[in-house]
Amino acid sequence: METMYLVGFMGAGKTSISQELAKRLSVPVYDTDKEIVKSSGKSINEIFATDGEAKFREIESEVLQKMPSEEAIVATGGGIVGAERNRLFLREKANVVFLYTELSEIIKRVEGDDSRPLLQKGNLDAAETLYRSRLPLYRETANIEIDTSGKSIPAIVDEIVERMKN
Repeated sequence: METMYLVGFMGAGKTSISQELAKRLSVPVYDTDKEIVKSSGKSINEIFATDGEAKFREIESEVLQKMPSEEAIVATGGGIVGAERNRLFLREKANVVFLYTELSEIIKRVEGDDSRPLLQKGNLDAAETLYRSRLPLYRETANIEIDTSGKSIPAIVDEIVERMKN
């Protein structure tokens, strides 16, 4: 199996779904955000604060390029599709799954999660603008789209596995 990449907005379930999918398929799972922290020795918030978003995106692209090409599941950061180089890289892959979720559901899922300041009540307009700008990029990048709204993680994983067979 070629590596499967999960893309989608923050709160779409990439991390949770990747873990369940990896168990189901008996392959390792990687999370680009965790790999960025490992390779840089800094938290993502620290990278943004000290080095800026441009440096974070540079590291993110490097990490993406280093992911295994076979027998793995990779959960990507929500903004990975912002860089054209990343979209081009992912479009060459056979298994890129866009986990689509309505913004209203994302907001419900991450309510009270202080690690996602963009989705706090005062920033909802900015979050909606970002969400709308990324939607076409996710769709342009992925070859499979799964609507995760209102579905359990096992049901989403079942749907991904079924769609991969076709």
